[in-house]
Amino acid sequence: MARTDQASRDIAASTERVYAAFVDPDALAAWLPPEGMSGRFERFDARPGGSYRLVLTYDDASGASGKATVDSDIVEARFIDLVPGEKVVQEIDFVSDDAAFAGTMTMTWSVTPISGGSRVAIRADDVPPGISAEDHAAGLASSLANLAAYLER
Repeated sequence: MARTDQASRDIAASTERVYAAFVDPDALAAWLPPEGMSGRFERFDARPGGSYRLVLTYDDASGASGKATVDSDIVEARFIDLVPGEKVVQEIDFVSDDAAFAGTMTMTWSVTPISGGSRVAIRADDVPPGISAEDHAAGLASSLANLAAYLER
């Protein structure tokens, strides 16, 4: 059965600044990796039909359980829709030999104006069964906290 995971956070930044952080590879590398990981892009083309390859590396390989290697996850993503100032929709595939991580997850990052800033929401549809709901919730919350710290500094 397909699973949907969601998270949101209010951030003291304009929708324009939040959206810019959604589509800038340097910004994404700073805020997207959850706590305990770092990220680097091997390629990045933010436009409908564009794509990116992101390598996420665990800071402590001794406790890591990476999908691609012992200490890393590799994400292949395609941009499906970009609506400036509103949302980014992308299809995500994890590079892994483990069938539990197979399949395409659709992620929608959206931003709406609220008093004093923006509400940022992440919706992940068709989450692969190998990703535990608890770990995914923690990862989404961590990325949103990183985004807030990045934009509110």
